[in-house]
Amino acid sequence: MIDPSSSSCFTRATDPTTLGPPLIGALLRRPWEVVQSHMLRRLHENGCADFDASYLPVFRYPGPQGARPSELAAQLGMSKQALNYLLGCLERAGYIERRPHPDDARAKRIALTPRGLGAGRVIREAVAEVETAWAELLGPERFAQLRTMLQELNALTGSR
Repeated sequence: MIDPSSSSCFTRATDPTTLGPPLIGALLRRPWEVVQSHMLRRLHENGCADFDASYLPVFRYPGPQGARPSELAAQLGMSKQALNYLLGCLERAGYIERRPHPDDARAKRIALTPRGLGAGRVIREAVAEVETAWAELLGPERFAQLRTMLQELNALTGSR
């Protein structure tokens, strides 16, 4: 049995009520939840009732089109097995196909089907709707500043 007092991760335990204001991760979480919820609602309204929240990472910008499953798994920070499970679900639902790689007979490439391309368009439209709503809430200038800062942060941290 582990003695909590001997482990360094337990020595600085703090009462959750004294943690202070939320940090950036917590501040980014709620906006992401709003975007994700709106994307799923719009997908379901547009004939993709079988589209699950767990599929969204596969469809994140710029999308999986042409990627090898192993490359996509690495980009998403998930195991190949977990990604292949999601790809199987998406393939059975008609959103993607795994096609032979033109240069490597052992490898596959992900191809969006017409249904998958349509889902991608709905996702993009849904995010644009959220952006419009937030620009109205914050004002166009402040929203543009937020967008610019997020673009800069993405560039500086190596996000695509």
